[in-house]
Amino acid sequence: MTLTPAPEPVVPRPGPEIRPTATGHRAPESPHGPDADADADADAGPGPDTGPGPDTGLGRDLDLGPDAGPGPLLPRAVCEAALTALLLFLIVTAVRWLVGPDPGAASARPAVLGAVVGTLLALFMVSPPGRCSGGHLNPAVSLALWRLGVFPGREVVPYAVAQLAGSVFGVWCAGLVWGPVTGRPPVRHASVRADPAWGDAAVLAAEAGVLAGSTLMLAVLLASPGGRRVLPYAVGLTTALVIGVLGPLSGGSANPARQFGPALLAGDTGRLWVYVLGPAVGAVLGAWLAGRTGLRRPAR
Repeated sequence: MTLTPAPEPVVPRPGPEIRPTATGHRAPESPHGPDADADADADAGPGPDTGPGPDTGLGRDLDLGPDAGPGPLLPRAVCEAALTALLLFLIVTAVRWLVGPDPGAASARPAVLGAVVGTLLALFMVSPPGRCSGGHLNPAVSLALWRLGVFPGREVVPYAVAQLAGSVFGVWCAGLVWGPVTGRPPVRHASVRADPAWGDAAVLAAEAGVLAGSTLMLAVLLASPGGRRVLPYAVGLTTALVIGVLGPLSGGSANPARQFGPALLAGDTGRLWVYVLGPAVGAVLGAWLAGRTGLRRPAR
C-alpha cells in the first residue's frame, strides 16, 4: 500500500483584511489598521457637491425639516388655494367685526387689521401646508420669486390661478358663515377702497412701490440661511405696516388675491385692475433692481 503524504497546511499570508461594504462587496483594509483608513477617508474630503436642490419659494426655504424639498405641482397648488381661502375668510371675518355692529375705534381699525393679517401670514408660512407650497399666498410674490430665480417660471400661472380661486372661495365661505351683513356697507366683503383724493396713478404707484421694496427684502433674506429663517416674520411685519399705514390712503392691498375675491363678490371691480397690475409691476421692478445689485439668481 502506498502512503500519500498529507498536504501541507495552508498558512494565510499577511495582507489586507477584507471587510464588507455597504453594497455587499468587500473592500481591502489597510495593513496599518482601521485608523489609517479613517485618516485616508478624511484626507479624501467630501464627495462631489451636487449643489442645492430647487427652491420653490418662501416656506420651503426655511430649513425646517426633510419635508421641505420640492414636490409635485398639484399638491402645492392645492395648499396655496387652501391657505389663500383661509386667509381671505379670516380677513372678511376680522373686517366684519371691526366695522360691523359695535365696531372698535375707527382710527385703530387699520392697525388692528394689519396686525391680524401680518400674524396670519407668518403663521401660514411656517405651517405644514405653507412649507409644502412655499406659502406665497400672493400672485405678485410668485412672480417676484420667479424673477429672483428661486421659483420655476412654469409654475407662476398655476400658483396665481390657485391663489385667485382661493380668494373667491374664502370670501364666499365668509358670506355663508356671517350672512348678508358681509355683503352690505361698510363691510362689502372686505373689499379695499382708496381715499377719494388718491387717483388711479397714485394707487398704482403705491402698490408697485410696496411690492418693489418687498421683493428687494426677499432677495436679501433669501441670500442667507439666517435670513430665510426670519423671512416669514419679516413678511408678516411688513404686511402689518403696509396695511396700518397705507390702508386708509391707497387701500394697502399689495396682493392681487387680497382684492380679487372681495372685489368680485362686492361688485367693486372699477379699480380692480389697479390692485392687480400695481403689485405685478412692482414685483418685476424689484427683481430688476435686485439683479442690478447682484442679489438675483438667473430666472428659471
